[in-house]
Formats: sequence, C-alpha cells, structure tokens
Amino acid sequence: MRILKSDNGRENNILIVIAGATAVGKTALSIELAKTLQTEILSADARQFYKETVIGTATPSMDERQGVIHHFIGHLSIFDYYNVAMYEEEALKLLNELFKKNQYLILTGGSGLYIDAICSGIDALPDIDIHLRENLKERLDAEGLPSLLKELQSLDEAYYHVVDKQNPKRVLRALEVCLQTGQTYTSLRTQPAKQRHFDIVKICLTLARDTLNQQINLRTDEMLKNGFLEEAKALFPYRDLNSLNTVGYKELFAYFDGKYSLPTCIEKIKTHTRRYAKRQMTWFRKNNEYLYFEPSQYDDIINFITNRNKEGFFLQKNISC
Repeated sequence: MRILKSDNGRENNILIVIAGATAVGKTALSIELAKTLQTEILSADARQFYKETVIGTATPSMDERQGVIHHFIGHLSIFDYYNVAMYEEEALKLLNELFKKNQYLILTGGSGLYIDAICSGIDALPDIDIHLRENLKERLDAEGLPSLLKELQSLDEAYYHVVDKQNPKRVLRALEVCLQTGQTYTSLRTQPAKQRHFDIVKICLTLARDTLNQQINLRTDEMLKNGFLEEAKALFPYRDLNSLNTVGYKELFAYFDGKYSLPTCIEKIKTHTRRYAKRQMTWFRKNNEYLYFEPSQYDDIINFITNRNKEGFFLQKNISC
C-alpha cells in the first residue's frame, strides 16, 4: 500500500465535513479549524445562502469570518431560483479550484441533503409534468400537508421517515417523483455514489439534548435581541417565497398576521427549532460514515484529522509498496 498523491504533489486532498444540529457550535469550530489548517470554508447550510436572511439563519458575522474565506454565504437573493443540483455543480467546480492551493478544505452546515450532494452526488431526477405539479399544489391548499404526507408514506415509507415533515416543498418533490415515475423517491436518490477526486472525513458535532436545547433557546433570544424581529418584518411582504419557508420566519410571519402573541411566537420558534435539530440528527445518524465529537473536543478533532493523514489512513488498496 502507499499514500496517494494529488496532482499538486501533496498527499490526497481532503474535504473535512463538519455537520450537526443547529446551534451545536459548527460555525465556531469550523472557523478555528480553518485557521489552524490555513484553509477556506464552504457552507452547506441552505438557509444561509440568502443575503436578506442574515439574523434569522445565524449566518456567521463579518467579525466571525475575519481571517477565513467563506463561500456560499449570502451569495443569493430570496428571489433567486436555486436548487441542490445547482449547488452540487457550483460547489464541485469551486472545490476543484481551491484544492489546487489547499490540501484541506472544510464543508460545514446542517443541511444534510446539500452535504450529501457534495459527498455522494444527487442523481438526475426527472422533469415533472406541469399538470401533475399544479394538481399537487392545489391538493396541498385544499387538503393540507398531513394528507400529502399520508400518501407519501404509502408510496415511499423510507423517505417518509426522514423527510422534513414541516417542509411542503420537500414533500411535494418526493410525491411528484413517485407519481410520475412509479418508483420511490428513495430509490432514485440512492444510486451508486459519484466519483469524487478527493478524500472525505465526516465529523458530526453532538451535545446532550438538554445542553443543545438550552443553546437553541439562548440563541433564539440573542437573534431577537440583534434585530430578528425587524429583519422578518421587512421580509413579511414576500412571506410566500420558498426561500422564506423556514423555522423562525414562518412563526414571525404568523405573529405579524395576528395569529398569536409575541411570547407565544417566540416559544414556537424555540420548540420548532428543537424539532428541526432532532430531524437533522436523524438524517446524519442514518449515515454510518460520521464520527461524533463534542464541540469542546477540538484537540481530539484536529489530531484525528491530521494523524489519519500522516499515518496513511487514506490508502489506495491493492497496490503493493
């Protein structure tokens, strides 16, 4: 066996994935890691792609980003059309360029689908008949999301158990594919992984549930203190955009509509964020490639990454020394 060499003469290029639930501490750890390794960060948090939603998505501040180049943060408007396939194409092109000058790069975020797109690829899914799409949207308006979730469970039970059940867009997309192709959405999303010309280390940050819940509550209060209410108010006229169909904004929009009081709204944000965090961890735990650390275990994480490489963990098999 021998350690593979990349085209730039270094040992294999390595993409370090830092995943985990919202508020677990991915941003701080990724930035510290990037400074240690003198490298750059790519965001895989779809909520942070939009420049208008800085506070409500806990986008890293300019002070936090000082000294570390970040990509895929605030590069879109809420009015832009964007999807995971576009992200895969753009991110892989950027990785190819950045790996020419960096042995390590960091991919971090809580959007499991976007992380999987970079690590394994998103299979080409069929174009959907416009009439089918419109019919499902009409059913969503008339019957509500629970009815469509029940149908999704009957058509693709595996995806039903991992889909974000508060996200109509994800549910509709899966139903569209199932109904048009007669196959499960799961089967079309789980084809053999695409070839990647870099190694991948997958790390998932974790905390005790009570600790994470406390951090979620504290961060929600901090976001409101920093102007989340005002940010959401400015976006209220555009509340029907898919880009704003996310935890925090949805609850504040309902508050602006007079559906409940501000204290109730804040409690709903905290509750729904905790549920969102639980769904994120469900997604990551189904992938047995992740290694779990607490955010405080920075020394263990950096030693693990560098020692794996030095000790030849990334080896091409079936090649004699």
